Amino acid sequence: MATYTHGHHASVLRSHSNRTIANSAAYLEARLTPDTTLLDIGAGPGTITLDFASRVAHVTAVEVSEGALDLSRSLAAKRGVTNIDFAVQDVHALTFPDDSFDIVHAHQVLQHVGDPVQALREMRRVTRPGGVVAARDADYAGFIWFPLLPELDEWLDLYRRAARANGGEPDAGRRLLGWARAAGFTDITATASTWCYATPDERAWWGGMWADRIVESALARQLTSSGMATDADLQRISDAWRAWAADGDGWYLVPHGEILCRV
Repeated sequence: MATYTHGHHASVLRSHSNRTIANSAAYLEARLTPDTTLLDIGAGPGTITLDFASRVAHVTAVEVSEGALDLSRSLAAKRGVTNIDFAVQDVHALTFPDDSFDIVHAHQVLQHVGDPVQALREMRRVTRPGGVVAARDADYAGFIWFPLLPELDEWLDLYRRAARANGGEPDAGRRLLGWARAAGFTDITATASTWCYATPDERAWWGGMWADRIVESALARQLTSSGMATDADLQRISDAWRAWAADGDGWYLVPHGEILCRV
């Protein structure tokens, strides 16, 4: 198992809690039907999970620990959603029987696991014939922004180094198709989509979130404890994120790879 680079600091959850089918799983939307059973790998704070639950018959939400799973469990309880069950699972060795689900979904998960090919094999194993395995991951090396602040280049280099030190692959988006083929899939639709932040509100949200994450999250602790960066380095990067967010010319693009793999 790889170590989850982001951790679960409030600044991280602020980002992940913004995710919905519309902005993070549109490539899968046409497959969702009222009689679908869906396994959501890495449910996180549960916003996509609950969105799925409003569209399908039943969702099983899984995470790597009870603490992580409590995030989506608490949101479901708060909203009174009852067609979700919850389980702690390792995606490399799922405990569900073969052919258990119509759709198996993972958003921003394969970039963090130790063996994404084995993870996809397991996702295929628990998917019924005719069903689909769906995955979407960002590709950090493809991030594009303006203005070209050198501190943001430094941020990206540090993040990619930290993610790889944790056993993950931050440039996962471009690798999804290859990983799926290595896992034995032959009927694969590979696509891409983006997040773009350019309005004042979007910049304030994205830039402010990363300004906090780089000094307060598990990533910050890893960077300083490993000697990759000092507290002063991280504060300088945080200040640059706030400067970017305040710049009327600010624009940021996050590319994602996507795969729909028919079983």
